[in-house]
Amino acid sequence: MKYILTYLGRSDCNVIVLDWRRLAISDYATAVRGVPAVGRGLGQFINFLIQTSGANINNFHLVGFSLGAHLVGNAGRELQGRAARVTGLDPAGPLWNYNSNRLRPSDGVYVEAIHTDGGMTGLGIGSAVADADFFPNGGNSQPGCLTSLCDHNRAWELFAATVTRNHLVGNLCNNNLQITLNNCRGSQLHMGNDDLRKFGSGMYRLNTARRYPF
Repeated sequence: MKYILTYLGRSDCNVIVLDWRRLAISDYATAVRGVPAVGRGLGQFINFLIQTSGANINNFHLVGFSLGAHLVGNAGRELQGRAARVTGLDPAGPLWNYNSNRLRPSDGVYVEAIHTDGGMTGLGIGSAVADADFFPNGGNSQPGCLTSLCDHNRAWELFAATVTRNHLVGNLCNNNLQITLNNCRGSQLHMGNDDLRKFGSGMYRLNTARRYPF
């Protein structure tokens, strides 16, 4: 909810919130199986909005956290055209590594993922899944966090901060080892934010502080 309020406070825009809690809070395996159908339903609703209101698909930014990241990916595939941007906030990891329904680069014109809890026992997926994948603090554990859930939630906290400030910048990495060793020296790209015309590709590492605005 925090990043929704951040959007509304920043610009004149419409925000659509999907409440799928009845399925999302069921047992995890059931929720995973339900993601594609819920995502398709969201995509069909957006198609309806475009057809009936004249909304421009180039002005749509789909944002989802955890299972919701894969859900908005499925919504993007259902659209008659491609949304300007899709952002996955620490896309869920368990049961998704080899799942064909997971978030992928073709789900929007530009697809971004922010990985904050991608360790072996993490709640997020540790591998690159988007056009541009950001790994704050290495992507596994976050400053100030003592639990995996805290690491996982840090993704949306970071995103909310960047919508307001656009201040977190990653360096392009050549491989996963560079991410782990904090040795990325490539070109820079801002993480997160609300730029609908954003573009970039590759894996990026950045370091953050332990509390807002990070």
